Amino acid sequence: MTGLPENLTINPEVAVGGAPSTDLLSHVLAQIRLTGDRLYSCILTDKGRLELEAEAAHVCVVTAGRLHTERDGQTPAVIDTGDLVLLPRGAGDLRFVASGTPATVILCRFRFDPDSLRGMIFALPQCIQIPRAESAGWLEGIVHFLLVEAGDVQPGAALMISRLIDLVVIRALRSWVHQGHSSGWLGGLSDARIASALKAIHERPMQRWSIETLAGIAGMSRSSFCERFTTLVGRSPLRYHNEWRLTLARDLLAKRSARIGEIGLSIGYESEAAFSRAYKGLFGHSPRVEYKLRNDTDI
Repeated sequence: MTGLPENLTINPEVAVGGAPSTDLLSHVLAQIRLTGDRLYSCILTDKGRLELEAEAAHVCVVTAGRLHTERDGQTPAVIDTGDLVLLPRGAGDLRFVASGTPATVILCRFRFDPDSLRGMIFALPQCIQIPRAESAGWLEGIVHFLLVEAGDVQPGAALMISRLIDLVVIRALRSWVHQGHSSGWLGGLSDARIASALKAIHERPMQRWSIETLAGIAGMSRSSFCERFTTLVGRSPLRYHNEWRLTLARDLLAKRSARIGEIGLSIGYESEAAFSRAYKGLFGHSPRVEYKLRNDTDI
């Protein structure tokens, strides 16, 4: 049997004085999975360009010197020593050039799970910059451990690097939210009214939410709520709710004891056929294929 509906959502818990942390940002980030697969450094001469794979996600930390960005039609941005740049969707046509003096850059390449809340990842801006003043309390320590593991030939070093890159990405996103400049679904977390509706969806994902009910939780009119939610989150409230339910269902399909029909019913679909159609519409394949991929077995 699958778990009860109230147990389907992930509640990251961190014991701090005996009180578990179940904040909304943790709820969302727990569903965005990534794997770090390369850590390296480079030294750029003055006006030297940083060569990045256009489609690969990266974290870039300037440890010496200064960079500036180049992009057609945009004003250059300056990246100083100690600043972090997160490129969640790859560099694309954005270029980084050493400015004035040689620059040293630590680079972490990573990839998101392709089925990990894809809409949320693509709703992030192409470039997120965290100034040194916002990261001085945590970034230097993590970079130190990354470099230690990079030079470690002991078993498990690759996994440690991947986990540390995961931590850097999550911490950068949290810092960005706290700066108050976030947009997309992270912007929704920084808006108290929209965040209250998001929190309700995450805490009670199997409830049959209506726009009116969610608008009431947010303390807004129906039309204002829909417009604000869609603008900040990048999808309508009910679409977000449905994608969240299906993402939770995907985690359940990783269990060998999973029963596809039961999972569909547990997340609110009236039939296995309706569940399969919705699942394939979001992830590109049926729940049965997902189960087989996750468990490497026939059903």
